[in-house]
Amino acid sequence: MPRRSPDAARRGTPADYLVVGLGNPGDEYARTRHNVGTDVIEILANRHSAKLRKGKERAFVDEVRVGELRVAMAIPQTYMNDSGDAVRLLAHRYGVTTEQIIILHDELDLPVAALRIKEGGGLAGHNGLRSIKSHLHSDAFLRVRIGVGKPTSSAQGADHVLDRFSKRDRKEIDVTLELAADAVEAIVSDGVEAAMNRFN
Repeated sequence: MPRRSPDAARRGTPADYLVVGLGNPGDEYARTRHNVGTDVIEILANRHSAKLRKGKERAFVDEVRVGELRVAMAIPQTYMNDSGDAVRLLAHRYGVTTEQIIILHDELDLPVAALRIKEGGGLAGHNGLRSIKSHLHSDAFLRVRIGVGKPTSSAQGADHVLDRFSKRDRKEIDVTLELAADAVEAIVSDGVEAAMNRFN
């Protein structure tokens, strides 16, 4: 089990994990490639009867139990490039260390519908991850990476992630989103190594 932040008990609201789905707020961004992380949080919320409500941390958030562990889940209401602002506030509220944070995000370097779990390491040019590292002063957070494929040219990267999936890709990605929710539950219940062995 991950180590809790030393001042968590003082705040009285310690969590075992904080799970954050990255994306952009607003209906115009719903179901785009960049918002696959938020889609997974919504799946998890439905599975665990969570009611995501807007809090002071610039995010929709609720807490659930996964087995014996307390898990906070959140969808930042910042834009992607400012995700770290919400994550920092959420980490403080729930008394978690960086290693107790699971970030769900889109990944250009993976083919559409591929899924990988990763511990820390490089950011692969992802602006949301870069913001989180900047605010937490660490890149040791866990990631559940959801492949959205590369655009035909690097110049089209921004447009690519803000577009929606084709009908064929949508069917594949919807399966992967459910698997990503399974992966989060596996990390919480069985540990990251077991989850990586199962899903990577």
